[in-house]
Amino acid sequence: MLGAEVRLEPIRPIPEAATLEARAAALGERLFADPRLSRDGRMSCASCHDLARHGADGRTHPSGTEVTQGSVKTPTVYNSGLSFVQGWNGRAPTLEAMVGLAVTSPAFMGSSWSKVIQGLRSDAKLNADFDAVFDEAPTPETVTAAIAAFERSLVTPNSRFDRWLAGEDEAIDEAELDGYRLFKSYGCVSCHQGANVGGNMYGRMGLMGDYFADRGGEITPADLGRFTITGLDEDRHLFKVPSLRLAVRNPPYFHDGSTETLAEAIRVMARYQLGRSISDEHVAAIERFLTTLVGEHPRLTP
Repeated sequence: MLGAEVRLEPIRPIPEAATLEARAAALGERLFADPRLSRDGRMSCASCHDLARHGADGRTHPSGTEVTQGSVKTPTVYNSGLSFVQGWNGRAPTLEAMVGLAVTSPAFMGSSWSKVIQGLRSDAKLNADFDAVFDEAPTPETVTAAIAAFERSLVTPNSRFDRWLAGEDEAIDEAELDGYRLFKSYGCVSCHQGANVGGNMYGRMGLMGDYFADRGGEITPADLGRFTITGLDEDRHLFKVPSLRLAVRNPPYFHDGSTETLAEAIRVMARYQLGRSISDEHVAAIERFLTTLVGEHPRLTP
C-alpha cells in the first residue's frame, strides 16, 4: 500500500501485520474465543473484545464472570499491539502480561492458570497443535504467547487517511482534510499521533479543568488512573492516551464510558485537555477527519 514517499505528518501509517508469528497467531485466534480460559467456562477474550463489534463490547463497563464487573470501559483490541503499554492505567507492560491479568482477574475471567492448563491439556487436538508450534503442551507462557501473537495481527492498515499519507490525494475529501488541519491546530495531535493516533504516552484527565468534579459522582479507584499502580501523587488521574484509529466505531468514550457521542467527546477533550471551547462546525469537521482513520481487517465489519 505504501509507496516510497510518505507525507511528513505527526500521524504515521499503520504497518501491515507481521507474518513471523503466523502459526502462533492462528493458534491464538482459537484460544481468543475459547471459554475454557474462564473460571465458569462461559467467557472468552472475545466476550468483551468482540471483533465483529470493532474489538470492544460497547458497554460502559465490561461484564466479568458471574456478578463481577470491570471498572473501566473496554478498549478495542484492534491495534493494541501498537500501544506502548496495555490497560488504561498501564497495568500491563506487554500484551502477554495483559492476557495473564485477564485470565486471572476476578473482574474478567476470574480463573487460575492451573485450571486453564488442566482444561486445555485434556484436548488431544489442541495439545498436538501446541506441540507443533511450541514443541510442548500448553503452558501459561505458551498460551499467553499465542494469544498475544493473534492480538498483534489485529492491525487495521490501509485507511483512507493512510492512503492520503502515502500520496493518494483523492483518498480524503477537502472537508475531511479541513478536519485534520483543525485537529492539528487545536492541539489534539500533541497526544494523538503516531501510527496508532495515540497509545504511545500517558495523559492527565482534566489537565485544564476539573473533569471529575464537573462529571459528578464518586471518584472511584478506576478514576485514579496510574496512581493505582504506582501510588505516586503525580500519577493521579493519569491514563494511557487511547488510540483514535477506531474511535468513530467505539462509543461510549473515556475510561469511565461517561460520554455517549463522539461529538461530545471532542468537546470534552477541547475543554478539559486543551482549555479551549470549540464550535459545532469545528466539532463536525474533526469528526469527519476521524472517519478516515478506520482501516481494514478481515474480521472488522464495514
